[in-house]
Amino acid sequence: MSVMVVSGTDTEIGKTMVTAAVAAAAVAAGRSVALLKPAQTGLAPGEEGDVEQAGRLAGRVTTVELARFPEPLAPATAARRARMAPVRPADVAEAAGKLAAEHDLVLVEGAGGLLVRFDDEGGTLADAARLLGAPVLVVVRAGLGTLNATALTAEALRARGVDALGTVIGSWPARPDLAVRCNLADLPEASGVPLLGALPHGAGALSPAEFRAAARDWLAPALGGGWDADAFAARHEPGDGPAAASA
Repeated sequence: MSVMVVSGTDTEIGKTMVTAAVAAAAVAAGRSVALLKPAQTGLAPGEEGDVEQAGRLAGRVTTVELARFPEPLAPATAARRARMAPVRPADVAEAAGKLAAEHDLVLVEGAGGLLVRFDDEGGTLADAARLLGAPVLVVVRAGLGTLNATALTAEALRARGVDALGTVIGSWPARPDLAVRCNLADLPEASGVPLLGALPHGAGALSPAEFRAAARDWLAPALGGGWDADAFAARHEPGDGPAAASA
């Protein structure tokens, strides 16, 4: 694939770190990579945005941010309040198409969840993915509540005729509780697509060199890595339930 859209089930979920990891794995494989952030909200000019952070961690990549709005709101709301032109799905598709003509891989990182509005007409990242004919990689939470959010996101993609490539856990805790460990088996069932990786909590605090060296270990082969979902699940096997324990 030449274009991949990275979305999530919520905001502050690890989309930028997953984008950076996929980019780092692709760069390590000798591919030219571009990172596209359609709309950055909540930052002033000059502050490091998501695309700059991902690019710094990933290595030699092209980074493009289409618009920046100062208030930490949904892109459509932030654009309206700033009296600035919104970014529309067609703008995202056009920019990604141009980058794809010059790069082996273009990663488009959304803002918030899949159906967060880009403009007042209701355009979303899902609409941009459909225009591009690009698959969506869904970044999910590890813990309690993630199954419902993941299932809803997958259902929204199917309803729009957009392919879900798989899911990646954006932040795997150092001490996973029972729900987190059980979700390794339940997430593929809830989403209908494979679990393609898990990034450790705090991955963004690593140095760029450390991040690049470890990125492939967090991602499945479909994303350019060597992570094995079955082996990972086996290491975090939750064990028998209370009924079995008392039998």
